[in-house]
Parts: sequence; C-alpha cells; structure tokens
Amino acid sequence: MRQLPKILLFCTMLLGLSSFWVVPSLSQSTYGAGVRYFPATGHNVQGEFLVFFDRYGGEAIFGLPRTEEFFQDGLKVQYFQRARMEFHPRNPPYYQVQLSLLGDLLGHRMPSIPSFSIPVSNHPQRRYYPQTGHTLSYAFLLYFDSHGGLDIFGYPITELLMEQGTVVQYFQRAKMEWHPENPISHQITLGNLGDEYIARTNLPQIHLNPVSALTAPTTPTPEVWSVSTPVAPATPAPDYGQPTATVFVPPLPIPTTDFSVSASVKYPITGQGGYQTVYVRVMDDWGQAVRDAAVEIVVHFRSGDQVFHANSTDASGFSSFTFSIGYPPAGYTVLVDVRATLGGRTKTGRTSFIPWW
Repeated sequence: MRQLPKILLFCTMLLGLSSFWVVPSLSQSTYGAGVRYFPATGHNVQGEFLVFFDRYGGEAIFGLPRTEEFFQDGLKVQYFQRARMEFHPRNPPYYQVQLSLLGDLLGHRMPSIPSFSIPVSNHPQRRYYPQTGHTLSYAFLLYFDSHGGLDIFGYPITELLMEQGTVVQYFQRAKMEWHPENPISHQITLGNLGDEYIARTNLPQIHLNPVSALTAPTTPTPEVWSVSTPVAPATPAPDYGQPTATVFVPPLPIPTTDFSVSASVKYPITGQGGYQTVYVRVMDDWGQAVRDAAVEIVVHFRSGDQVFHANSTDASGFSSFTFSIGYPPAGYTVLVDVRATLGGRTKTGRTSFIPWW
C-alpha cells in the first residue's frame, strides 16, 4: 500500500508529459486550417498564409491576394498587393510564414546616414537601427511598433523621402506612406511593393489569372520556375522612319526677355529647432542663367509668415538663404514662396518642407 502514492504520482507525471507533447501537434493542425476567397482579385488565401494574414492586420497591411499559392525557387509563396509571403516548413510553427525582402530586392536601399546624424539612444521620437544605418521617427515609428514591427516591415533601408509630394519610407519588407489628408487613424498606409515586384519580374500571367473559390484547403503542385533579379525593361530602338529627300529647318524663335523661377529646400524632412536652406534658380526662355534678379522668400509658418530678402542671383542664376526653423508643429507642411524681380517683371516659385520630429 505504501507504493500506491508513488504509483499515482508516476501516472500523473506521465499524463502531464503526454499532454505536453500533444499540444504542438494540435496547434500545427489548427494553424493550417481555413480558406477564404477574395472576389475583388479572384484569388484564395488559405492555411498558414491565411492565419498570418489575419494575425497581422489582413487587407490593411498586405492588400488583396494577387496569386494563389505556388512553388517558386523551392518555396511555397503567395503574392499580395503589398507583400509576398513565404512558407518555411523547417521553422517553428509561429515563424514558418515570413515576408520576402521586397524593398531590398527592388533596390530601394540607400546609404547609411552619417554618424553626426545618429540620434541619441533615448530620443523619444527617433530610433536608430545600426543593422541598416537608418532611423525611424514620429508617426512611422508609432505605426511600426503597433503593426508587427520587424516581422512585418523589417529594418528601415532609407530615411524619409518625398515621392510626388508624399512622405514615404522604405523598409526591407514594406513601404510606408504618410497621407495627412486622411483621418488620423488612416494617415499611414503601405505602398504596393508586391505589385511593383510582380511588374518588375514579369511574373507569368498564369499565376495572376483569377480562379474559382476553394471549398477546402489545397496543396500546390511543386514546379520548376524561378525569378531572376529584377532588371529594368530594355528601351526599344527609336524608329526614325524613312529618309526624305529634303529637310525643312524651321526658323529660330524670336528671343524674349521673359524668365522663370524654380525653388527647392535642402531638407524636405527636418527636425525642429534646426535650420533650413532655400535654393532659388532663375532662368530665361532660352535656358540661360539670369543674374542680378532680386530674390524675396516668404515662409508660411502656422504662427505667421516670415519674409526674407536673399542675395540677388549670381552669374549662374542662383541664390540661397538659410533661416531658423523654430518649433513648428510636427507633421505640418511649411510652404515657401519665392519671388524673383528683374526689369519690372516678377516671377514666383514654390517649395515646401515638413518638420517631422
């Protein structure tokens, strides 16, 4: 009878161990369950990819599926508007699905920032990543931390950039865009790196064609197909047509004294409390530099306009002026108007910058 407690204890331990080893197999079977059809693009998302899709924000993060699952370079992959998912079966279940480094594959990586631009380690609004030599700041940093971090975005591979008037930043796996015209909760969106990669690599149309909705998860058939490093499409040779017997030479235009003004800033994205430089160039209708034009710069801060008088344009048609930024609201676009006056005529130009941190 004295052995009974020991026997009961031993049985209890066996039951506990058996429960411990059963849990992973159960989690793996449930991890790969389910299928969902997206009629907007005519493709399904299923199994492990669907679990990953839902866990990290769904369509808002990845966009719509562009293909079904298929094998590419020995991996099961699926393309989305903003990403490409890969399945790595040898990894632990939670890390079997990973996102391709499309930002790097598309060549968006830029050189590291200089050492004097690295923020202090405890900066409340900027974080430096020595792995790639770039920083994250302000709204992009908040979005990064709250939407999956490194697993979804990877490390930043550029600083903030201006693309067609929009503030953007590239990451190993994603591209963030800032749209201040949207409600606050939707000001940060992700760019369509998946679509860009599909276009650059000429993905076979068979993978892009819409399919029917699946009623149960399926397993794609392995295939031999690979994608080479993206290369820009070749430029076709110009067609100059057949030579003609005579050549008509139009008369030269009559010179005018009109001119135009262009303006730019040294820092499209800045911190607060620093300095900004505005560059001005004045050119005539013939593309020649205009010298001795008087230059006035008007900076439209939210607190009010500031007017500065720069030096007149030099022999190259250039002038510049540096001023203190002060402490305008972060994320507020500061417009800069430039006026150039010569011989009783005045022309204007405009540029802008955004204090970000």
